[in-house]
Amino acid sequence: MEVLELLRINLLSPMVLAFALGIVATLVRSDLKLPDELYTTLSIYLLLAIGLKGGIALAETSLAVFWAPALATFLLGVIIPIIAYIVARRIGKLSVADAAALAAHYGSVSAVTFAASQTFLDAIGIRYEGFMPALVAILEVPAIVIALLIAQVAGGQQGGDWQKAIYELITSKSILLLVGGMIIGWLTGPRGGKEVAPLFLDLFKGALTFFLLELGMVAARRFRDLPSAGLFLLGFGIIMPIVNGLLGVLFGHWAGLSLGGSTILGVLAASASYIAAPAAVRIALPQANPGFYLTAALGITFPFNLAIGLPLYYTLATWITGGA
Repeated sequence: MEVLELLRINLLSPMVLAFALGIVATLVRSDLKLPDELYTTLSIYLLLAIGLKGGIALAETSLAVFWAPALATFLLGVIIPIIAYIVARRIGKLSVADAAALAAHYGSVSAVTFAASQTFLDAIGIRYEGFMPALVAILEVPAIVIALLIAQVAGGQQGGDWQKAIYELITSKSILLLVGGMIIGWLTGPRGGKEVAPLFLDLFKGALTFFLLELGMVAARRFRDLPSAGLFLLGFGIIMPIVNGLLGVLFGHWAGLSLGGSTILGVLAASASYIAAPAAVRIALPQANPGFYLTAALGITFPFNLAIGLPLYYTLATWITGGA
Protein backbone atom coordinates (compact mmCIF):
# COMPACT_ATOMS: atom_id res chain seq x y z
CA MET A 1 0.00 0.00 0.00
CA GLU A 2 1.48 3.39 -1.04
CA VAL A 3 2.34 6.05 1.53
CA LEU A 4 -0.23 8.52 0.18
CA GLU A 5 -2.97 5.89 0.41
CA LEU A 6 -1.97 5.12 4.01
CA LEU A 7 -2.03 8.83 4.79
CA ARG A 8 -5.49 9.19 3.24
CA ILE A 9 -6.88 6.26 5.23
CA ASN A 10 -5.45 7.66 8.44
CA LEU A 11 -6.57 11.25 7.90
CA LEU A 12 -10.11 10.19 6.98
CA SER A 13 -10.61 8.04 10.07
CA PRO A 14 -13.37 9.22 12.46
CA MET A 15 -10.85 9.65 15.29
CA VAL A 16 -8.50 11.94 13.37
CA LEU A 17 -11.40 13.93 11.91
CA ALA A 18 -12.86 14.36 15.41
CA PHE A 19 -9.48 15.68 16.57
CA ALA A 20 -9.48 18.13 13.64
CA LEU A 21 -13.03 19.21 14.52
CA GLY A 22 -11.87 20.02 18.04
CA ILE A 23 -9.05 22.17 16.66
CA VAL A 24 -11.44 24.01 14.32
CA ALA A 25 -13.93 24.58 17.14
CA THR A 26 -11.27 26.27 19.25
CA LEU A 27 -9.78 28.33 16.42
CA VAL A 28 -13.21 29.77 15.47
CA ARG A 29 -13.96 30.41 19.16
CA SER A 30 -16.95 28.09 19.26
CA ASP A 31 -18.73 27.50 22.58
CA LEU A 32 -18.26 23.73 22.09
CA LYS A 33 -16.94 22.16 25.29
CA LEU A 34 -17.16 18.69 26.75
CA PRO A 35 -18.11 18.58 30.44
CA ASP A 36 -15.08 18.08 32.66
CA GLU A 37 -16.74 15.02 34.21
CA LEU A 38 -17.13 13.40 30.77
CA TYR A 39 -13.48 14.05 29.90
CA THR A 40 -12.35 12.46 33.16
CA THR A 41 -14.69 9.51 32.67
CA LEU A 42 -13.47 8.91 29.13
CA SER A 43 -9.81 8.97 30.20
CA ILE A 44 -10.52 6.44 32.96
CA TYR A 45 -12.47 4.25 30.55
CA LEU A 46 -9.78 4.26 27.85
CA LEU A 47 -6.91 3.49 30.24
CA LEU A 48 -8.81 0.66 31.93
CA ALA A 49 -9.91 -0.77 28.57
CA ILE A 50 -6.34 -0.74 27.25
CA GLY A 51 -5.11 -2.47 30.40
CA LEU A 52 -7.85 -5.10 30.28
CA LYS A 53 -7.16 -6.00 26.66
CA GLY A 54 -3.45 -6.31 27.36
CA GLY A 55 -4.03 -8.50 30.40
CA ILE A 56 -6.39 -10.82 28.54
CA ALA A 57 -3.79 -11.26 25.81
CA LEU A 58 -1.03 -11.82 28.39
CA ALA A 59 -3.06 -14.68 29.89
CA GLU A 60 -2.60 -16.51 26.59
CA THR A 61 1.04 -15.49 26.00
CA SER A 62 4.05 -17.48 27.18
CA LEU A 63 7.01 -15.83 28.86
CA ALA A 64 9.23 -17.14 26.06
CA VAL A 65 7.32 -14.93 23.60
CA PHE A 66 6.93 -11.89 25.83
CA TRP A 67 10.33 -11.39 27.49
CA ALA A 68 12.22 -10.02 24.47
CA PRO A 69 9.64 -7.32 23.54
CA ALA A 70 9.35 -6.42 27.23
CA LEU A 71 13.12 -6.02 27.55
CA ALA A 72 13.28 -4.01 24.31
CA THR A 73 10.56 -1.69 25.60
CA PHE A 74 12.32 -1.19 28.92
CA LEU A 75 15.59 -0.35 27.14
CA LEU A 76 13.76 2.23 25.04
CA GLY A 77 12.47 3.77 28.27
CA VAL A 78 16.08 4.21 29.40
CA ILE A 79 17.69 5.28 26.13
CA ILE A 80 15.12 7.77 24.79
CA PRO A 81 15.07 10.20 27.76
CA ILE A 82 18.88 10.29 27.77
CA ILE A 83 18.94 11.19 24.07
CA ALA A 84 16.18 13.75 24.51
CA TYR A 85 17.96 15.39 27.43
CA ILE A 86 21.27 15.65 25.56
CA VAL A 87 19.57 17.16 22.50
CA ALA A 88 17.60 19.67 24.59
CA ARG A 89 20.68 20.74 26.55
CA ARG A 90 23.33 20.85 23.83
CA ILE A 91 21.31 21.90 20.79
CA GLY A 92 18.34 23.64 22.40
CA LYS A 93 20.48 25.24 25.14
CA LEU A 94 17.63 24.68 27.59
CA SER A 95 18.11 24.70 31.34
CA VAL A 96 18.62 21.43 33.22
CA ALA A 97 15.03 21.52 34.48
CA ASP A 98 13.47 22.25 31.08
CA ALA A 99 15.62 19.65 29.33
CA ALA A 100 14.80 17.00 31.94
CA ALA A 101 11.09 17.86 31.71
CA LEU A 102 11.16 17.36 27.94
CA ALA A 103 13.07 14.11 28.39
CA ALA A 104 10.42 12.83 30.82
CA HIS A 105 7.58 13.59 28.42
CA TYR A 106 9.24 12.16 25.31
CA GLY A 107 10.61 9.08 27.03
CA SER A 108 7.19 8.19 28.39
CA VAL A 109 4.16 7.23 26.31
CA SER A 110 0.79 8.50 25.13
CA ALA A 111 -1.88 5.84 25.68
CA VAL A 112 -4.25 7.68 23.33
CA THR A 113 -1.69 7.66 20.50
CA PHE A 114 -1.25 3.94 21.16
CA ALA A 115 -5.01 3.37 20.88
CA ALA A 116 -5.08 5.37 17.64
CA SER A 117 -2.27 3.21 16.23
CA GLN A 118 -4.30 0.07 16.88
CA THR A 119 -7.29 1.60 15.11
CA PHE A 120 -5.09 2.58 12.15
CA LEU A 121 -3.64 -0.93 11.80
CA ASP A 122 -7.12 -2.45 12.09
CA ALA A 123 -8.27 -0.18 9.26
CA ILE A 124 -5.54 -1.39 6.89
CA GLY A 125 -5.86 -5.03 7.97
CA ILE A 126 -2.50 -5.45 9.72
CA ARG A 127 -2.39 -7.81 12.69
CA TYR A 128 -0.31 -7.23 15.81
CA GLU A 129 0.46 -9.02 19.07
CA GLY A 130 -2.33 -8.87 21.63
CA PHE A 131 0.04 -8.13 24.52
CA MET A 132 1.05 -4.71 23.15
CA PRO A 133 -0.92 -2.83 25.88
CA ALA A 134 1.42 -4.43 28.43
CA LEU A 135 4.29 -2.62 26.73
CA VAL A 136 2.48 0.69 27.32
CA ALA A 137 2.65 0.07 31.06
CA ILE A 138 6.33 -0.96 30.84
CA LEU A 139 7.28 2.22 28.97
CA GLU A 140 5.20 4.62 31.08
CA VAL A 141 7.30 4.80 34.25
CA PRO A 142 11.06 4.15 33.61
CA ALA A 143 11.60 7.10 31.29
CA ILE A 144 10.08 9.60 33.73
CA VAL A 145 12.19 8.19 36.58
CA ILE A 146 15.35 8.35 34.43
CA ALA A 147 14.66 11.98 33.48
CA LEU A 148 14.04 13.00 37.10
CA LEU A 149 17.24 11.26 38.19
CA ILE A 150 19.17 13.10 35.47
CA ALA A 151 17.86 16.38 36.85
CA GLN A 152 18.79 15.27 40.38
CA VAL A 153 22.36 14.38 39.39
CA ALA A 154 22.77 17.54 37.29
CA GLY A 155 21.56 19.68 40.20
CA GLY A 156 18.59 21.12 38.35
CA GLN A 157 15.81 20.48 40.86
CA GLN A 158 16.16 23.55 43.05
CA GLY A 159 13.76 22.43 45.74
CA GLY A 160 11.67 19.91 43.82
CA ASP A 161 10.74 16.70 45.62
CA TRP A 162 11.65 13.92 43.17
CA GLN A 163 10.88 11.11 45.63
CA LYS A 164 7.35 12.44 46.11
CA ALA A 165 7.07 12.82 42.35
CA ILE A 166 7.95 9.17 41.77
CA TYR A 167 5.41 8.11 44.41
CA GLU A 168 2.75 10.26 42.75
CA LEU A 169 3.70 8.76 39.39
CA ILE A 170 3.42 5.16 40.56
CA THR A 171 0.09 5.82 42.28
CA SER A 172 -1.32 8.01 39.49
CA LYS A 173 -4.55 7.03 37.80
CA SER A 174 -2.86 6.24 34.48
CA ILE A 175 -0.48 3.71 36.04
CA LEU A 176 -3.10 2.24 38.41
CA LEU A 177 -5.65 1.83 35.62
CA LEU A 178 -3.21 0.39 33.09
CA VAL A 179 -1.53 -2.01 35.50
CA GLY A 180 -4.71 -2.77 37.46
CA GLY A 181 -6.67 -3.42 34.27
CA MET A 182 -3.88 -5.65 33.03
CA ILE A 183 -3.92 -7.70 36.23
CA ILE A 184 -7.71 -8.05 36.05
CA GLY A 185 -7.52 -9.14 32.42
CA TRP A 186 -4.67 -11.57 33.15
CA LEU A 187 -6.50 -13.16 36.11
CA THR A 188 -9.85 -13.50 34.34
CA GLY A 189 -8.50 -14.36 30.89
CA PRO A 190 -10.64 -14.71 27.75
CA ARG A 191 -13.67 -15.77 29.80
CA GLY A 192 -13.63 -12.48 31.70
CA GLY A 193 -13.02 -10.63 28.45
CA LYS A 194 -16.24 -11.97 26.96
CA GLU A 195 -18.19 -10.76 29.99
CA VAL A 196 -17.10 -7.13 29.58
CA ALA A 197 -16.67 -7.09 25.79
CA PRO A 198 -19.90 -5.11 25.10
CA LEU A 199 -18.54 -2.18 27.14
CA PHE A 200 -14.75 -2.33 26.88
CA LEU A 201 -14.33 -3.69 23.36
CA ASP A 202 -17.39 -2.79 21.29
CA LEU A 203 -17.61 0.84 22.48
CA PHE A 204 -13.88 1.55 22.60
CA LYS A 205 -13.52 3.31 19.24
CA GLY A 206 -16.55 5.50 19.86
CA ALA A 207 -15.18 6.60 23.24
CA LEU A 208 -11.79 7.26 21.63
CA THR A 209 -13.46 9.49 19.03
CA PHE A 210 -15.13 11.53 21.79
CA PHE A 211 -11.84 11.82 23.68
CA LEU A 212 -9.95 13.00 20.60
CA LEU A 213 -12.56 15.67 20.00
CA GLU A 214 -11.70 17.10 23.41
CA LEU A 215 -7.96 16.68 22.84
CA GLY A 216 -8.28 18.62 19.59
CA MET A 217 -9.61 21.57 21.58
CA VAL A 218 -6.89 21.19 24.21
CA ALA A 219 -4.14 20.97 21.56
CA ALA A 220 -5.45 24.04 19.74
CA ARG A 221 -5.17 26.05 22.94
CA ARG A 222 -1.49 25.10 23.12
CA PHE A 223 -0.98 26.53 19.60
CA ARG A 224 -1.02 29.99 21.16
CA ASP A 225 2.23 29.15 22.94
CA LEU A 226 4.07 28.15 19.76
CA PRO A 227 5.58 31.60 19.03
CA SER A 228 7.09 31.78 22.52
CA ALA A 229 8.28 28.16 22.35
CA GLY A 230 10.67 28.92 19.51
CA LEU A 231 11.88 27.10 16.43
CA PHE A 232 13.91 24.59 18.44
CA LEU A 233 10.83 23.17 20.16
CA LEU A 234 8.97 23.04 16.85
CA GLY A 235 11.80 21.01 15.33
CA PHE A 236 12.22 18.92 18.46
CA GLY A 237 8.51 18.09 18.53
CA ILE A 238 8.66 16.71 14.99
CA ILE A 239 12.18 15.32 14.51
CA MET A 240 12.49 13.67 17.93
CA PRO A 241 9.39 11.48 17.41
CA ILE A 242 10.70 10.34 14.03
CA VAL A 243 14.07 9.35 15.53
CA ASN A 244 12.39 7.66 18.49
CA GLY A 245 9.90 5.94 16.21
CA LEU A 246 12.73 4.52 14.11
CA LEU A 247 14.42 3.24 17.27
CA GLY A 248 11.15 1.66 18.41
CA VAL A 249 10.63 -0.10 15.09
CA LEU A 250 14.23 -1.39 15.10
CA PHE A 251 13.98 -2.63 18.69
CA GLY A 252 10.64 -4.27 17.91
CA HIS A 253 12.06 -6.06 14.89
CA TRP A 254 15.11 -7.24 16.85
CA ALA A 255 12.79 -8.49 19.62
CA GLY A 256 10.88 -10.63 17.14
CA LEU A 257 7.68 -8.59 16.89
CA SER A 258 5.55 -8.79 13.76
CA LEU A 259 5.16 -5.93 11.28
CA GLY A 260 2.16 -4.64 13.24
CA GLY A 261 3.87 -5.10 16.59
CA SER A 262 7.02 -3.31 15.40
CA THR A 263 4.87 -0.46 14.11
CA ILE A 264 3.12 -0.08 17.45
CA LEU A 265 6.39 -0.16 19.41
CA GLY A 266 7.61 2.56 17.05
CA VAL A 267 4.48 4.58 17.82
CA LEU A 268 4.98 4.07 21.56
CA ALA A 269 8.58 5.25 21.34
CA ALA A 270 7.59 8.23 19.19
CA SER A 271 4.74 9.41 21.40
CA ALA A 272 5.01 11.92 24.24
CA SER A 273 3.15 11.67 27.54
CA TYR A 274 0.71 14.40 28.54
CA ILE A 275 -1.01 12.68 31.48
CA ALA A 276 1.50 10.93 33.74
CA ALA A 277 4.62 12.98 32.93
CA PRO A 278 3.16 16.48 33.57
CA ALA A 279 1.97 15.45 37.04
CA ALA A 280 5.39 14.10 38.02
CA VAL A 281 7.27 17.02 36.49
CA ARG A 282 5.14 19.63 38.27
CA ILE A 283 6.19 18.13 41.61
CA ALA A 284 9.84 17.25 40.93
CA LEU A 285 10.73 20.13 38.60
CA PRO A 286 8.47 23.05 39.59
CA GLN A 287 10.79 25.53 37.87
CA ALA A 288 10.44 23.83 34.46
CA ASN A 289 8.39 25.85 32.00
CA PRO A 290 5.05 24.14 31.16
CA GLY A 291 4.89 26.28 28.03
CA PHE A 292 7.81 24.24 26.72
CA TYR A 293 6.99 20.64 27.62
CA LEU A 294 3.20 20.80 27.26
CA THR A 295 3.32 22.77 24.02
CA ALA A 296 5.86 20.36 22.52
CA ALA A 297 4.09 17.18 23.67
CA LEU A 298 0.46 18.14 23.11
CA GLY A 299 0.61 21.05 20.67
CA ILE A 300 3.23 19.67 18.26
CA THR A 301 4.04 15.96 18.68
CA PHE A 302 0.55 14.62 19.35
CA PRO A 303 -1.04 16.20 16.23
CA PHE A 304 1.98 15.21 14.14
CA ASN A 305 1.83 11.60 15.25
CA LEU A 306 -1.93 11.38 14.85
CA ALA A 307 -2.01 12.83 11.34
CA ILE A 308 1.32 11.83 9.79
CA GLY A 309 3.28 9.71 12.24
CA LEU A 310 1.09 6.60 12.22
CA PRO A 311 1.44 5.87 8.47
CA LEU A 312 5.09 7.00 8.62
CA TYR A 313 6.06 4.50 11.34
CA TYR A 314 4.16 1.74 9.55
CA THR A 315 6.11 2.52 6.36
CA LEU A 316 9.41 2.45 8.29
CA ALA A 317 8.40 -0.89 9.82
CA THR A 318 7.54 -2.26 6.37
CA TRP A 319 10.98 -1.32 5.04
CA ILE A 320 12.84 -2.69 8.08
CA THR A 321 10.89 -5.95 8.46
CA GLY A 322 10.48 -6.53 4.75
CA GLY A 323 6.70 -6.52 5.21
CA ALA A 324 6.77 -9.72 7.28
